Amino acid sequence: MGSRRRKRFRELYYITHLKNVPSILEYGILSHAEVGRRRLEYVPIYDRAIVSNRQYPTTPDGRSLWEFANLYFQPRNPMLYRVLRENVGREQDVVVLGIKKAILDRPDVFITTGNAASMMSDILPHDEGMHRLQDILHEVNIEFWTEEWGSKRRIMAEVLVPERVPPEYITTVYVRDHRAKEHAQEYLHAHLSRRRLNVVPEPHMFFAPEYKYELTPSLHLVKGDMFFSGMQTLTISVNTVGVMGKGLASRAKYQFPDAYVEYQRVCKSGELTMGRPYLYKREKSLDVEMAEDPASLTLPNRETWFLFFPTKRHWRQKADLAGIEQGLKWIRANYQEAGIESLALPALGCGLGQLSWADVGPRMCRALVDLGIPVRVHLPLEGSIPPEQRTAGFLLGSI
Repeated sequence: MGSRRRKRFRELYYITHLKNVPSILEYGILSHAEVGRRRLEYVPIYDRAIVSNRQYPTTPDGRSLWEFANLYFQPRNPMLYRVLRENVGREQDVVVLGIKKAILDRPDVFITTGNAASMMSDILPHDEGMHRLQDILHEVNIEFWTEEWGSKRRIMAEVLVPERVPPEYITTVYVRDHRAKEHAQEYLHAHLSRRRLNVVPEPHMFFAPEYKYELTPSLHLVKGDMFFSGMQTLTISVNTVGVMGKGLASRAKYQFPDAYVEYQRVCKSGELTMGRPYLYKREKSLDVEMAEDPASLTLPNRETWFLFFPTKRHWRQKADLAGIEQGLKWIRANYQEAGIESLALPALGCGLGQLSWADVGPRMCRALVDLGIPVRVHLPLEGSIPPEQRTAGFLLGSI
């Protein structure tokens, strides 16, 4: 289960460390076994336990997964999430290589219906895999995943290439942002004497914001996926009748079903009303839910709380600006006692609520600017905001 994102199937992907790219362009993307046979040095980005898990599952012809280079249909997956969590502060060294989909023309490749190391996934010979390709692409074309619905496994569908992917199939180096692009270009220029690759920033692929602007050291304006903001508390715009039908509320309903159950409970009990948000202190770890093989993660798990923020009484109504202002006052009065350490918010009442950023943005930023905790206000996903409405002068005024 997960919202679908329209994406044309253009290429396959390989996750690696930037320092491995020169070697890959010389020898190709090698299987784990082939790296061992050639005794090549490389910078590992996968945990030893994950590599070990791929030693014993076998393809239909009896070979270990170690004998294959593995490519993903969808790079924005639980494996990349885990790699980034284990490289906090070094994310610019994590890259994704784009691979020509023509590799699928080889009759010796296998295609899987999910993580190849999972017993739940099928490892299909070439012809059968190509026959089921459209179904596999449909399963990986999602924004988020859950263990409960099986999408966490299916989004990691792979193409297994015996021994190596030749260098000529590699076309692009994808990186986190423009800063990472400069870092990668500088490194590759110094270490490549001949071939050059396009280096392309793809923030969405790396769970990173596509836009981030500092209003104050603690208050930032952001455009990107709020659920991957890294903030302790995520704010969800809701109504007070218990319906999570569209937008971020719908996303929370399917990605975090426990949050939906709690939301319905507080609506029925009357604990959630206009002007009085409700903080759900869930104990589940976002990292455990999102990362591949999270049991051996080296970083501490992060709890993710939800602040249900009413912007309207009924889902059919327009958002209530006065009610939003009262809710912001509630945050100011209660965030410390509630234990909120960092906070991400959408543009409250914009989009489906039909309010304008010009009205909502300044009210939000002026209410949240001096909380003394990290706060990220996310721009509306619908449409574009004029540059002058994204400045500290417009949003904070004389504050």
